[in-house]
Amino acid sequence: MIVTKVAAVLKKDLLTAVRYRNGFVLNLISPALQLATFYYLARAVGPQFRPDGMPYVMFLIVGMGFYTFLISGIHSFFQAIQQAQQNGTLEFLMTTSTRPPVLLFLSTLSSFAGGLVQFVLYVGSGIVLFAPAVSMNIFGAVSVMILSLIIAAAIGLFAAGLQISIHKGSAVLWLLGSCAWLMAGTLFPVNALPQPLHILSNLLPFTHSLTAMRLAIFDGGNRAAFLHEIELLTVFSCVLLPAGIAFFAWTLQRARQYGQLAFY
Repeated sequence: MIVTKVAAVLKKDLLTAVRYRNGFVLNLISPALQLATFYYLARAVGPQFRPDGMPYVMFLIVGMGFYTFLISGIHSFFQAIQQAQQNGTLEFLMTTSTRPPVLLFLSTLSSFAGGLVQFVLYVGSGIVLFAPAVSMNIFGAVSVMILSLIIAAAIGLFAAGLQISIHKGSAVLWLLGSCAWLMAGTLFPVNALPQPLHILSNLLPFTHSLTAMRLAIFDGGNRAAFLHEIELLTVFSCVLLPAGIAFFAWTLQRARQYGQLAFY
């Protein structure tokens, strides 16, 4: 049953994307310009700067590409709820036979799928252009991707719950995205941060997602460090996903009790 629903959702969103073909062109131009920007930024910094033992241009590409993918996925949860509120369909959707968390996951499938394709093409293009001799741990990269997706979905559920409860999910996502952009190691190594911020960065799951993905792509020989990051991501996943589902269910039940589902 769930497979049929997944296929139906993906088919609907694919047909919608094909109908608006101009979006494909923009999705190609923007990453290309970003690759060029990172290339010239790395040239300006100089080849001697190799954070975590990799070329700085690839450090930037993997960091920003994976960070953007995860943040966009989280934002899709908030956006699904916000659009339903604006259209006046939230109350109807939350009372269908499909459980609300499952329905929300289905609503974000296409966003995650599209983001994943874009991320693979983005990083793949960077590897071909700037690091063709790289030896990637594909199994490790897939493991990091799965655990990071679980974490992103969990945080997305928190954002969706806040949107239902206080209608301020966008402000929370902006704060989270800004903190992660600064402290998760997207543009520079977290070791460059002051000690207090360095400690806080280790509490962010995004920090370990980016570190683990870079290790999987560029440092397959550092098995101990990679396994340590995988262990941390597993802990984050096991804690955040049940908590996110519980929080979303609680805010939804509370909104029903107070008759706030139809209010925006």
